[in-house]
This record gives sequence, C-alpha cells and structure tokens, in this order.
Amino acid sequence: MPRKPSNPAQGDLFYAPVYPSRVADQSVDVTGFRGRLKRAMSRALKECPHGRAEIAMRMAVALGQDSFSLATLNAYTAESDSSHDISLVRFKAFVRATGATWLWDLVVSDDGLTMLVGDEARLAEIARVQQEKAALDERLRELKSTPVRVIRRDRG
Repeated sequence: MPRKPSNPAQGDLFYAPVYPSRVADQSVDVTGFRGRLKRAMSRALKECPHGRAEIAMRMAVALGQDSFSLATLNAYTAESDSSHDISLVRFKAFVRATGATWLWDLVVSDDGLTMLVGDEARLAEIARVQQEKAALDERLRELKSTPVRVIRRDRG
C-alpha cells in the first residue's frame, strides 16, 4: 500500500537532511573539537581498507617525505594525547591516504558550513537561480497588476 502523504507542517522522526542547515558556534571549544577530530580520524583509520603502516607510507608520499612515523599517526588519533594536534597540511595528507573525505565536513561544521563534493555545488547554484527567478517573476506580476494608461500622441 502506498504511503499516505504527510501534512507539510508535520515533522518526520526519521528524516535527516542530506545537506543540513548549520549555524556557526559562537564560541570555540578547542577541547571538544580536538576530541571529535581525534575520534573521527580514529574511525577513518578503522574504516580504511589499508593498514596503519600503509596509511603512514601514503602520507609520507603525499607530504614529500621519506617516511612518516606510526607513533605520530597514533598520537594524532589518541584522544588522551592533547599535545599532538595535526597540522592542516598533514590533515590533508591523512584524508587523501584514508579516502575519508567526510572528515572535511566534520572540520567545518562548527563554523556553520557544509561541504559539497564536486558537482553537488551545482545544486546550490540551481536553487540560487530558482530563487532569483521567483523574485523576478513576482516583480513582473506586480508590474502587470496595475494597468498601464497609454496616451495616444500625434506622431506626425
């Protein structure tokens, strides 16, 4: 049996937007961010089909180094180690080595930003153009709603 359409004013407990609207946090919670990032990087390591040694080697290649220490990689993902924060350049190498591009969204989410990947940005552009078109259509309706009085002039 087809699902009965719901009332637009009624919420859905199971609905999760693909592109959530976010608001920037007013304060910077460095400790909370550090913990979330380290947990997420640890998850990325677990989900990656490559072992830690392979990931460290891939990071070394991306960074143009001969090697990258497993101890450093472990320190970047250990929540208990607050003295080792990953640099942006090394973070980028980590994302590339693990293939966990979703980490970028986690990094920018506290600032009210949402990551769009590749051609997804075109969706935002389509919506922006549709809004502009709707505003122009409304302006045109306003202009047409009042009759124009044409005064005949002698053209001779």
